[in-house]
Amino acid sequence: MTEILRMTKLKIEGFSDEQWVPIVKGVDVRLDKGEVLGLIGESGAGKSTIGLASMAYTRMGCRITGDSIVFDGMELFGADEEFLRKIRGTRIAYVAQSAAGSFNPAHRLIKQYAEAPVQHGIMNFDEAEKKAVDIYRRLLLPDPERIGYRYPHQVSGGQLQRAMVAMAMACTPDIIIFDEPTTALDVTTQIEVLAAIKKITREFNTAALYITHDLAVVAQIADRIMVLRYGELVEENNAREIIASPKEEYTRALLSVRTLTEHKDLSESEKDIILDVRDVSASYSGKQTDLVLEDINLKIRRGRTVALVGESGSGKSTLARVITGLLPPLKGEVIYEGKALPPALKNRTREMLRLAQMIYQMPDTALNPRHKVRMVIGRPLAFYFGMRGQERDNRVYELLEQIELPRKYIDRYPNELSGGEKQRVCIARSLAAKPDLIICDEPTSALDQLVAEGILKLLQELQNELRVSYLFITHDLATVKAISDEMVVMLKGRIVEQGVKKDVLAPPHHEYTELLLSSVPEMDPDWLDNVLEERKRKGIKMQEFVQS
Repeated sequence: MTEILRMTKLKIEGFSDEQWVPIVKGVDVRLDKGEVLGLIGESGAGKSTIGLASMAYTRMGCRITGDSIVFDGMELFGADEEFLRKIRGTRIAYVAQSAAGSFNPAHRLIKQYAEAPVQHGIMNFDEAEKKAVDIYRRLLLPDPERIGYRYPHQVSGGQLQRAMVAMAMACTPDIIIFDEPTTALDVTTQIEVLAAIKKITREFNTAALYITHDLAVVAQIADRIMVLRYGELVEENNAREIIASPKEEYTRALLSVRTLTEHKDLSESEKDIILDVRDVSASYSGKQTDLVLEDINLKIRRGRTVALVGESGSGKSTLARVITGLLPPLKGEVIYEGKALPPALKNRTREMLRLAQMIYQMPDTALNPRHKVRMVIGRPLAFYFGMRGQERDNRVYELLEQIELPRKYIDRYPNELSGGEKQRVCIARSLAAKPDLIICDEPTSALDQLVAEGILKLLQELQNELRVSYLFITHDLATVKAISDEMVVMLKGRIVEQGVKKDVLAPPHHEYTELLLSSVPEMDPDWLDNVLEERKRKGIKMQEFVQS
């Protein structure tokens, strides 16, 4: 095969604590035309940094110090910016992890698609519009002739991610860098985006760097895989060999994550019920015709973990808002230990607020960047229990010990913590209120697998120690299997199946539960092709089995 990219002894440094420290430490990368190379490893491995370096680009505070970046016979390392601008977006394109955060909300999709080819003089707007319709159709976007005239907020997360893939294809690049493009997507949406990426790279013979922390996902896409850790290459081989017989211990660890299991006494007792959601319906508009939750009934028992699963838009987070009082229901009630809670947050007492706490999906946005850990964890201690001064600090130290962080972290800011450490601080903040129920809203979806496994283990240990209950909102069936005692499956604002985990996971399933389970990537390079072939054989079209 013809080589399109070679990075030789790539070295990249970042500026920290008034000195330059190595991020990527002399890694060699080779990419052939039409080949998909997977870059895999935990947070801080250097995956995204290497991907951006293929365009001779680094994020602010970083610099490339060596040695060579050759694209299609041209040296990019040290090239002038005008030359690099002609390459970026036209011959090497980039697809970010969060499409929602990458599109301009003020412009229609078609305008943003056409920007690169028009500005680079490759085609005029009319030509770009015709090509956009063709690529939208290839990516199985609904109504390809008109979807480009919607704004980003008018399409679903899966559609927006595919629109970003289309935008990257606007100039028919030689290489596309996919930077965690499915990490935050539910499994049904993820399979549609993976299928779209595989389809487009094959049809256009486009080379790609696919960056992820999930081996099961990259196995469906990549021809070859590079495993990275701490800016160094751990292992490299074709995808099938890496999956079948990894040679390094770290690679084997990536293959074996999420094997958590726990056995509890799940005998039911009405006296164990701490929260009872009865006949709840809710709407953001306040109108019965716009229901986002309809006739929801759900019980949570002390010391249990109830997993709430379903695709984006199914109503999972909306139910959490109703339970916490952020969204008063149109009908129904939330009962705590036999007593109805006021529907609205403003009418609940401080003691009622203390009973249910939240852990959010994105620790970066959940923590105030100007507050040290002392303040983050200390505020609920002051608010609920009136703790001040040394008494409060002593309790913060105890909570840091519970979440397995050193005492010295009390004086750190969020930007001085890793993603996993930030999420542990969020857990400590919720525990500070001594709640009976913690609502975990996708708390591990933004974390790499090894860090996520550590968070799940911590949550299990805390539950065993404190008998706290969890409502665990997630789209990750691997997490559900690892941590939950009971499962609740939601679709379009309704509960379609619920019960003890082993019963819900055992056939026969509700049709939608079967769809969710069959959409979880397996550690098999042929899994995606087999699933798509099976659905094609059954006459199921992409738009029919995904809630687009």
